[in-house]
Amino acid sequence: MKTLVFQLLTLVFCSAFIFPSCRKNAALAGSDTVLSGDSVYFAKGFRIETRDNYTLLTVRNPWKPERELQRFVLVPRADTLPKSLPQGILIRTPLRRTVSFGSVQCGFMAGLDVLTTLVGVCEPEYINIPFVRNGVRDGKIANVGQAANPDMERIMFVEPDALFTAPIEESGTGQITALGIPAVECVDYMESSPLGRAEWIRFFALFFEKRNSADSLFAQTVNNYKALQDLTAQIEIRPTVFSETIYGGLWYLPGGNSYMAHFFRDAGADYLWKENTQTGSVALSFEAVLEKAEKADCWLIKYNAPNELTLRELEKDFPNYALFDAYKKGNVYACNTGKTTYYEDLPVHPDYILKDLVGVFHPEVLPGYRPKYYRKIGKE
Repeated sequence: MKTLVFQLLTLVFCSAFIFPSCRKNAALAGSDTVLSGDSVYFAKGFRIETRDNYTLLTVRNPWKPERELQRFVLVPRADTLPKSLPQGILIRTPLRRTVSFGSVQCGFMAGLDVLTTLVGVCEPEYINIPFVRNGVRDGKIANVGQAANPDMERIMFVEPDALFTAPIEESGTGQITALGIPAVECVDYMESSPLGRAEWIRFFALFFEKRNSADSLFAQTVNNYKALQDLTAQIEIRPTVFSETIYGGLWYLPGGNSYMAHFFRDAGADYLWKENTQTGSVALSFEAVLEKAEKADCWLIKYNAPNELTLRELEKDFPNYALFDAYKKGNVYACNTGKTTYYEDLPVHPDYILKDLVGVFHPEVLPGYRPKYYRKIGKE
């Protein structure tokens, strides 16, 4: 395996201009990552500053990088509240009662073993975690409605200490602000790399006083991910790939600097929109996608449905899909996010997702591996 020390230090120095004070106290030994102090290694979206009697947690605005999105002042419940504190949203830790607005936030909480704090969730039908689904079914966890339009009365009724939301651009928290409940705006999805997004478990951990557990889990994830990268690093023949389908008349593809584009690269594939500089999605017409991806080797699709997708159903939905070589040759791979834990695993375990993608693009380097998320779809 390549020396992880060099790789991590390179990332530290290259990203130091964003939050310089975050890049300290890195203790790295050989190929095993050891995290320490307030250092942030891959993520660009948050900064940790530990003081004598509180922790200052700052979230960078991903749409206006020169600005802060939020600042939290975390004070342990067991401690006396200091007389002098910096400006920010005061939260006493650990949180005891929480509401999550999505499956990703629940995934982070599952990784930290703090799902028992959940008293409410938005859109539980899209959260494929048994503890959450059983809790909603049994009335122990409230269904507080849609993430875009939550039920304020239900949120007030369950009396959470904090809400974990995922804002779309600078939409803010709207009516939630009026409730007087701290809303943590989770912008992990705006990270440009899978490991950058995964490091947000260290952000979440501070609200639950689980720093050591998060550091240990993330360090293991880094090692696993780097080991998989090494398997494809020297591969010269890289299959070309594109992804997703048309929605509402437009084709939304991952930007060339998105975490999905990094996944494709790290798995040994040649993503056709790798030159694009966006970290979010790119909206294109069908014609624009066909022009570039008609001869692509592989096509990857994510969908949520009770039935498994087939090539015939894909063509029935939009006949022109059959124009792509990947369709003609049967090289279409689909992930049913309603039946797999893809979105729940994605933020905490990008190494799981990467292993699946390596298995799709280069099965020869993972003999005997059976994909967990993606499957090659058939005609029927």
